[in-house]
Amino acid sequence: MKHPCHTQQLPSLKRIEGQVRGITKMIEEEKYCIDILNQIKAVRNAISTVEGKILKTHMKQCVKDALSNDQGFDDKVEEIIKTLKR
Repeated sequence: MKHPCHTQQLPSLKRIEGQVRGITKMIEEEKYCIDILNQIKAVRNAISTVEGKILKTHMKQCVKDALSNDQGFDDKVEEIIKTLKR
């Protein structure tokens, strides 16, 4: 099965990567705990946003393809449930 392209998520992931480097620097510079925690929260939210966009693409394309090609809709649903439970 061909998988959808997620290259549109790369700018967000690169921004997240920069934020994580910033957090590392904050810790090295012994910045205030709450400031560090705020940055960690921002990274978690950004990752959650990317995750949601990739899941949406999966639902709209991969699961839709499984429905139209009789490739095991139940298997796709189970796959999503297992992924979200982790």
